[in-house]
Amino acid sequence: MKTKKLDLDIDSIGGLSSLTLAEEKALSDFFQKKKLTKKKTEKKKLILKN
Repeated sequence: MKTKKLDLDIDSIGGLSSLTLAEEKALSDFFQKKKLTKKKTEKKKLILKN
């Protein structure tokens, strides 16, 4: 089984300074997309089981 590598555009999270608004937006978008794809795959699994 292959594992997927997730790449973020941000070099360091929680470094010496707080995140900028652009970095916060990038992280928010990334996690939102990840959550949506997870929900879609769960729905597909339920449909296939029935």
